[in-house]
Amino acid sequence: MLKWIGASLILLAGTAFGFLQASRYERRPKELRHLGNALLTLETEIVYGVSPLPEAMSRIASSVPKPVSLLFADASARMRETAAERTAADSWSEAIHAVWPRLSLADSEKASLLALAPTLGLTDRDDQAKHLRLAAAQLRTEEETAREEQRRYEKMWKSLGALSAALVVILMY
Repeated sequence: MLKWIGASLILLAGTAFGFLQASRYERRPKELRHLGNALLTLETEIVYGVSPLPEAMSRIASSVPKPVSLLFADASARMRETAAERTAADSWSEAIHAVWPRLSLADSEKASLLALAPTLGLTDRDDQAKHLRLAAAQLRTEEETAREEQRRYEKMWKSLGALSAALVVILMY
């Protein structure tokens, strides 16, 4: 009886691990799409709305789903802090580093977002818009890659988790 319970727990844990890994491949394209749309919205806020950067990021945070909204909310909060004298670039970089573990994105996307930092709030509206469009285009390319990886690896991880657990159970008995 105890062996059956142990075997069931091993199968359950292995399958759950596989599904957890597969969910990262499922979430990544969605997060990239939301992030790209948020950057284009930020461009609109800066160029046409002529909104201050903290206010624009706060609006974007309320319009995109989590966990992408956390990035913009954190950056907005950091920009509004008056005690610490930090630039918009510092606030954006710190927000990326703080929120990154909650996102299902790769290091290449992080590099694209960090490349925006030197232009945010420091250059004119047209230059910021150009850099935001470039980052959004890079994220669209990454989204296509993420969709391909999702098709390729999502099923594999689901199967691999269950089959690995089954192998461990078979080796134990």
